[in-house]
Amino acid sequence: MEMTERFCQGVRVDMPNGSTSMATDPMTEEKLRDDLRFYFMSPCEKYRTRRQLPWKLAVQIFKIFMITLQLILFGLNNQLVVSYKEENLMAFKNLFLKGYSGVDEDEYSISIYTKERVFDSLHYVLDQYAQLRNLSVGPISYAEENGEFSPMIICKKSYKRGDVQPSEDVYDIEAQLEIVCLTLDPKSITTWRMHNASFFELDFYRLVEIEITFALEGINLQTVRSHELPDCCTFFVKIDFDNSCHSGKMKLSLDFDAVSSLCKNWRISGTAQKNTLYLLIFDGFVILVCLISAVLCTRSIILAVRLLQRFSSFCLDNYNHKVCEEDQREFLNGWYVLVIISDVMAIIGSILKMEIQAKSLTNYDVCSILLGTSTLMVWVGVIRYLGYFEKYNVLILTMRAALPKVLRFCCCAGMIYLGYTFCGWIVLGPYHEKFEDLSRVAECLFSLVNGDDMFATFAQFEQKNTMVWLFSRVYLYSFISLFIYMVLSLFIALITDAYETIKGYQTTGFPMTELHWFLKGQKERFPLQGQEEMEPEMVQPSGLLCCCQRISKDDTIVLIS
Repeated sequence: MEMTERFCQGVRVDMPNGSTSMATDPMTEEKLRDDLRFYFMSPCEKYRTRRQLPWKLAVQIFKIFMITLQLILFGLNNQLVVSYKEENLMAFKNLFLKGYSGVDEDEYSISIYTKERVFDSLHYVLDQYAQLRNLSVGPISYAEENGEFSPMIICKKSYKRGDVQPSEDVYDIEAQLEIVCLTLDPKSITTWRMHNASFFELDFYRLVEIEITFALEGINLQTVRSHELPDCCTFFVKIDFDNSCHSGKMKLSLDFDAVSSLCKNWRISGTAQKNTLYLLIFDGFVILVCLISAVLCTRSIILAVRLLQRFSSFCLDNYNHKVCEEDQREFLNGWYVLVIISDVMAIIGSILKMEIQAKSLTNYDVCSILLGTSTLMVWVGVIRYLGYFEKYNVLILTMRAALPKVLRFCCCAGMIYLGYTFCGWIVLGPYHEKFEDLSRVAECLFSLVNGDDMFATFAQFEQKNTMVWLFSRVYLYSFISLFIYMVLSLFIALITDAYETIKGYQTTGFPMTELHWFLKGQKERFPLQGQEEMEPEMVQPSGLLCCCQRISKDDTIVLIS
């Protein structure tokens, strides 16, 4: 490999009236060198050198404990909310769907094949809704708005005009849809048969969908056991009779959207209200810790930028020499950016959690994403401090060294993967449930790459179409052989090669850059401009330079700072 590829070479700047080397102030140079050495030290070395307490390290450790505890408390509360909604969904399906077995057939709950069953199921929903208070074992009631019960709304969606005669292969359909709705008040729903019989006369060859919507209210009392205030929930229930396929199979499904809110009039004895106050105080303390962490990391980034400016000015003023990009990147600490992002997400998540705790907000999903991601980043950020120890930083160095080639390799393999995905979807989709849509195909192929569910995927192909069955065999065998025996093997080989390279450099030392020579005070080797004929000298791993070691220009080896 050429020396110009192995060393970080600076750029010579031509000065109109000056030599390429000027006299330097020893005091200024030594002060800059000391500041740079101190910046690249580990927290323990900084304490031993200047007795500077490792505030950032202490704050990060304390923050890990705080954020993890906050996440656990929120997760336990979120589990209660999720289980309450899931159990209510199951209760509503058993209450309003006639013949529901307790298990959904597919993406829908029940299949209906006869007109009689359609009418029976439709009437069953109305009758159960009218007797809801006498049937449900849970604290469920009709929703109220401005002192009045919210009505049930039944809408029929059908073609405006149609005439179908399958025996003569004749049809006359107007594609435009018409929607006719009926509103029933819970108080008068018992008399719906007498006053609205004509509405329930259905032309099934024109009928596309029947949609029934109504609102119910309930109270999640199980949170009392965890010393928290109960939620008042409004369930916007939707029951759908789907006949859009006109295949003789009508799909009946039930779903709802649940909205939690603070109960208007409530009274509870015990420690629930006091416990809520303690949680709000705890969340506020977490926000304070994250703010301190973000300020300290921002301060470190500003200090690094100033040091880089001083070092660049020193090289330019004294050697007419610009600092190369490799050495500039040593000052850009990505870990600080990661910590700041995690702090911002933790602060926003904590604010949302406080709003949820105070019953002013009900969006658990956004809060869960923010708190979960911030906790992930906080724990990943701990690896930075393990990187100061030679025996613990192999994982970090290997990941960074292998990353460029792994990404390029994944781009190439991804093209093949996408090709198999589209091919499987269009050819095998009508014959296998795992290939019905693109997302399912991608998930199925990923499972096959990892060796999961292979036999079941092969076995579920029925020999209804011999040509497609033979194609499926060629398709699956070629994909599995290509990706397991070749792609995965090459993927592992890239990571193994990077690991071996890192282990070799940890034994023999890392190639020196201009920044290293400057920190060591060897002026005869700084800058490296014009020293291409010198043999590359290696530096043994040390605590002082552990943060700024650079290895060869080979794109498979990029160490972290």
